Amino acid sequence: MIKKEMIAMLLAGGQGSRLGVLTSKVAKPAVSFGGKYRIIDFPLSNCINSGVDTVGVLTQYQPLRLNTHIGIGIPWDLDRNIGGVTVLPPYEKSTNSEWYTGTANAIYQNLDYIDTYNPDYVLILSGDHIYKMDYEVMLDFHKSNNADVTIATMPVPYEEASRFGIVLTDEDNRITEFEEKPENPRGNLASMGIYIFNWKVLREALIKMSDQRNCDFGKHIIPYIHEKGDRIFAYEYNGYWKDVGTLTSYWEANMELINIIPVFNLYEEFWRIYTKSDTLPPQYISEYARVERSILGEGTEIYGEVYNSVIGSGVTVEEGAVVVDSIIMNDTVIGKNTKVTKAIIAENVHIGANVEMGIGEEAESKLDSRIYNGGLVTIGENTIIPGNVKIGKNVAISGITGKEDYPDEVLQSGEYIIKAGDR
Repeated sequence: MIKKEMIAMLLAGGQGSRLGVLTSKVAKPAVSFGGKYRIIDFPLSNCINSGVDTVGVLTQYQPLRLNTHIGIGIPWDLDRNIGGVTVLPPYEKSTNSEWYTGTANAIYQNLDYIDTYNPDYVLILSGDHIYKMDYEVMLDFHKSNNADVTIATMPVPYEEASRFGIVLTDEDNRITEFEEKPENPRGNLASMGIYIFNWKVLREALIKMSDQRNCDFGKHIIPYIHEKGDRIFAYEYNGYWKDVGTLTSYWEANMELINIIPVFNLYEEFWRIYTKSDTLPPQYISEYARVERSILGEGTEIYGEVYNSVIGSGVTVEEGAVVVDSIIMNDTVIGKNTKVTKAIIAENVHIGANVEMGIGEEAESKLDSRIYNGGLVTIGENTIIPGNVKIGKNVAISGITGKEDYPDEVLQSGEYIIKAGDR
């Protein structure tokens, strides 16, 4: 029988609805990041850098691009005969067929997969955070405390604490109380959604709680194990960690990459971030182009000006175009003399000539002010924007749009255009 000390289960099924039109056709972990990567590359690279060579990736929402990206795991050196990476979508069983309804339910539906490796420990990860962590160090902490469960935690500002699961600990880092998204938090040590479980303990809890609706780690599994009196410890992490779940945090995390000394360094030899790279020609910058403080992906052609931006691969910025403070994803074209300011533009978008984007005063989004804020312009993938139009701030556009969609050739701040078939 195969025996692995620790295997990882990576939850990558989330829709990421707070990313608005960016995730209407693609799962959040498959969204581009940093001009070259996808969000899921970070936890996958952490696994291989930490010596974890068996990873189950649980997919659900819009899984096609994620599945294609992961393939058989070659870029992460996870193409192995025993272990490696396995994509685990929900599947039809003889008794019933059901979607994953919660984070723990997704693991419960894959008990057989985990049992084949008979691991001592199971590492639970989320597919939508940007960070570097050595899970081996966390495992050593888990063993040295003779823990049943170890939760990775980090201090967060008190005013943000109600967004997280908050843990209270004693002087030995043992967790005495766990509150899921408390209204009045009594502490600020937040769960990062990264757990190491002794497999026997987790297996028993999953089976016991399997009839819970939307069974979830924070709401059901951890409280159940805690009530039983098992040993749960908090492993405090103090490195860079970003939940890129909102458009503003996603934009900020990308912008932090272009600082002179980035807070999050993609260039370290000893902790590489691996990704599936297409075979693309080198980037081209014409003699009249200007590029300052930006990241440019492979196969990109710049004929205009780019400042303080993250540009994906295969992007074309035509003559006279100016891109400032923006994220432009793969295979997008910015037309001649177009000005783009503080925008997030998804893959395969075509923006016509003489467009002005991100102009005027801010106004509250009429689509959803909780998602579209911070003055950003957000464009979903495969969108077409005609030439000679002006676009304000806190705007969302998705689909193939024509002149008739822009009254007086203007889309005012706070407005949106979502074409049928897009969400």
